[in-house]
Amino acid sequence: MSEPLSVLPAPRSAGALRMARHRKRRCDGLRCLRIEIRESEIDALIELGLLRNDARRDRNAILSAVYAFFDRTLGRIM
Repeated sequence: MSEPLSVLPAPRSAGALRMARHRKRRCDGLRCLRIEIRESEIDALIELGLLRNDARRDRNAILSAVYAFFDRTLGRIM
């Protein structure tokens, strides 16, 4: 008698993964937003010491600086 083949679950589609991330963020109280930021606001992040000047074109560095700004300013009232 042969052994039954183990069946692997089908991989999740890109849409299903996106929806799972959306639900996780919502459960964590987060929202995903797309914003536009001015060069002068990037300059301000640099002046505040939240962003290095050589990282002014690095989207991930800018995002981290914006999060740090929110934590520094809005974190106090929450």
